[in-house]
Amino acid sequence: MRVDQWLSLLVIALMMGAFVWGRYRYDIVAVSSLLVAIIVGIVPAKTAFSGFADDIVIIVGSALIVSAAISRSGIMDLALRRFSPEKRGPRMQLIILVAIVAALSAFVKNIGALAIMIPVAVQMARKSRVSPSMFLMPMSFASLLGGLMTQIGTSPNIIVSRVREEITGQPFTMFDYTPVGLTLAVAGVVFLALFYKLLPERSRIETSMDEAVAIKNYTTEAKVVTPSAAIGRSVSWLQKPAGGDAMVTAIIGGSGQRRTPLPDTVLKDGDLLIIEGEQSALDKIVSEARLQLSDRKHEPEIRRDISSVEAIVGEHSRLIGVSAKDVALFHNTGLNLLAVSRRDRRFTERLGEIKIRNGDVVVLQGDLQKLPDLLREWGCLPLVERDLKLGNARNGMIPVVILAATMAATAFGGIPVAAAFFAAAFLMVVTGSVPLREVYHHLDAPILIMLAALIPISDSLRTTGTTEIIADLLSRTAEMLPPFGALALILVAAMAATPFLNNAATVLVMAPIAATFAAKLGFRPDAFLMAVAIGAGCDFLTPIGHQCNTLVMGPGGYRFGDYARLGLPLSLIVVLVSVPALLLVWPI
Repeated sequence: MRVDQWLSLLVIALMMGAFVWGRYRYDIVAVSSLLVAIIVGIVPAKTAFSGFADDIVIIVGSALIVSAAISRSGIMDLALRRFSPEKRGPRMQLIILVAIVAALSAFVKNIGALAIMIPVAVQMARKSRVSPSMFLMPMSFASLLGGLMTQIGTSPNIIVSRVREEITGQPFTMFDYTPVGLTLAVAGVVFLALFYKLLPERSRIETSMDEAVAIKNYTTEAKVVTPSAAIGRSVSWLQKPAGGDAMVTAIIGGSGQRRTPLPDTVLKDGDLLIIEGEQSALDKIVSEARLQLSDRKHEPEIRRDISSVEAIVGEHSRLIGVSAKDVALFHNTGLNLLAVSRRDRRFTERLGEIKIRNGDVVVLQGDLQKLPDLLREWGCLPLVERDLKLGNARNGMIPVVILAATMAATAFGGIPVAAAFFAAAFLMVVTGSVPLREVYHHLDAPILIMLAALIPISDSLRTTGTTEIIADLLSRTAEMLPPFGALALILVAAMAATPFLNNAATVLVMAPIAATFAAKLGFRPDAFLMAVAIGAGCDFLTPIGHQCNTLVMGPGGYRFGDYARLGLPLSLIVVLVSVPALLLVWPI
């Protein structure tokens, strides 16, 4: 081997060791490794930053925006209610999630299936008071396993089908992958359901910050107006989406009379409801019942970016001792008072009649460009920025329609995944499904930088000719093994190569090797090509081999070494199940 080939292996080995060590954040390790690769000459300086334009970076970044839009749409709240945490424990929720993701991944791109279900998993975790890390990595692994079941589930299957056509004149069909793929998916789901506790519990810093400022007793008012879904329904029906985190404290009829908010009290058109609870729970009640949160509307011709903010009333605030009605807050400033919270106090009076005190926490809605000046003018201090949905407009089914069209286009329209997801992310922004001000907040920069830095380092194995040496060594080794051993070797080699070459490149490198080896020994190539596709589609050991693993790394708060804890035994199961299944379905 040449010096540059040894250097390529050394840089990658040291980088992987630093990832597993975990002393420094993964993006710092990746960038440092890229700089070292440039210095020693295995990555040319002119191509060092080519990774920033790679499809994987575009796919992951776009999928983060798409997932955020789906989460904001409120559609996932409806899905969550069908799998009520009160009726099912975390283990059953995990089984449901991984089974759904695996099934979806068979018919749509696995990263699309995962992007749909991440918001559901995060909300389930919050509702069940467990870390999202319990659900997200198993879901990612399930999406990889589900993608093995059909030709369109994952890129390696498509490429292997093309290679088989070049060799035999006949490509694999849509469901040729199903017998082995389905067997692996079932085995994988069973393993994930039984051994998910191999994962350590992780949490993001942002999550703990949200919990530190969580306010449980906001009071707001909302009106039942046509075509609200609450008309003719009971109070208990209205409160159900909140899951016990919000309740109706008073009902004021259209003519001003008050009614006791008993669970079976029927709501009428024109009723004004005083509701208390967490802001997210209030938002669920208001959005799902289609209540009118405020009758003060911003004029369309002057409306810009209307948003909501939480703020504390300071000791010198001009609001102290008066109500929003007394100072005509909306007419004088354009600010809507959406909710008020006061320690150890439950309000039953109308929102606009509450006398504000020092230390009250309020939710104010207004023009985002004017909010900072108005808050300063009225002596209110904004709380730490967090995802605040109450009073923020959402576009309902629009994100779901966009994502469905995207997945259909990638599956049947022949549009590349990167282009399709990039277009979807753009449409999410221009339709307002994700506010423009939040776009870059949802782009997980450390993850994207890590990917962009790793791509040219991984490619150094190919450019230095190291992959050819490894391939020749594999061929010589496989000739000395029995058929099942040779098949297992090809499968393991594809698994090992995927983190460094990405799954599509792994197939392009390994498929010709597998086919040539099969021909030398007089074997049919089908089982060996299938083994390459399975190995390339099953990277469970790192967050960098497949974009699905990368996508859950940030939301799950995972460390690099966490993937091997659950992924290594799952990889062994894949090998043990795949080899006999391949020999049975595709005799050699």
